[in-house]
Amino acid sequence: MRARRGSRELGVDVELQPGREAVVRVAVATLWSCPEAVRPVDRPALDAPADVAAWISGMDADQQVGECVLSQLLLGERVLVTALRPDGWAHVVAVEQPAARLDPRGYPGWLPAAQLAPRPADAATPPADAARSPADAAPDPADAPAHLVAPAVPWVVDATLTALRAAPDGEPVVAGVVLGTRLTPAGPPADGWRPVRAPGHDRPLWLPDAHLVPAPAAPPSPAEVLAVAARLRDVAYVWGGVSAYGIDCSGLVHLAWRRFGVVLPRDAADQAGATTPLPLGTERVGDLYFFARPGRRIHHIGFVSAAPDGGRRMLHACYRRRRVLEEAMPAERTATLVGAHRV
Repeated sequence: MRARRGSRELGVDVELQPGREAVVRVAVATLWSCPEAVRPVDRPALDAPADVAAWISGMDADQQVGECVLSQLLLGERVLVTALRPDGWAHVVAVEQPAARLDPRGYPGWLPAAQLAPRPADAATPPADAARSPADAAPDPADAPAHLVAPAVPWVVDATLTALRAAPDGEPVVAGVVLGTRLTPAGPPADGWRPVRAPGHDRPLWLPDAHLVPAPAAPPSPAEVLAVAARLRDVAYVWGGVSAYGIDCSGLVHLAWRRFGVVLPRDAADQAGATTPLPLGTERVGDLYFFARPGRRIHHIGFVSAAPDGGRRMLHACYRRRRVLEEAMPAERTATLVGAHRV
């Protein structure tokens, strides 16, 4: 089956096909467990463009942790289309969000097909041996941990939120572009603005040059990653969130490392398997704490935010407090602390 969507903006017909890759064409796309799980309150997140800010602000605290949401994908993120429904839904695998226990290809779920654009035929495909550690200088992939280095791209959004515009200082065309979004340049900067390419748009779009940084050529220190995560303090806790509008505990870790081109698995338990355990007491700022109840899988993750000799502190997206915060580790967290790891 093919899903054909006429595009007046592009002046051509574009189509999605099962078995082929596509890219996200909205600033933030939400990945759903199934179309039937979507609630009336979710309507703003389903449009193209999606209004994620209105969606999150329109939910109450209980709706923000509904398990119908699996994850979120950013503008330009690659997916493998696996099925298309006549009602406009696409089943996809988010290939840049590893989820080995769910699907070896990436995180599976449903998106509105209108939030996708076919991947250009000339787009480079990451090599099969891309699974390596950015900190590992040795060429042998057998020695590498299980996280991935994202395909090299020239620019990464470093602003918490920004917008792509039709012209320098012009009208927004794609609003709500978030930290960690990767963009391809479309020419030289002009008067403090830089042109970039965006899926679904045949003409370059512009954003302030100050909102972009070059894609890192070397892996960051854990402390540098923590500094990025700390910029999301007070962002609402949203189950499955991976954006500056709303985020969950593993999403915060995934997004902060993604800003530097390092792709960790999406879920906390998989993140534990992709990182290196440390003896408790030897952790450093920017390392990761993992939490689990006796006999259960890891259910929570946070950044080490201070040296442990003065009492453990953590930066995390807190389900109980429903926001990202930095705090001394509460007693109930200490009781379920099962380890510290390093990326």
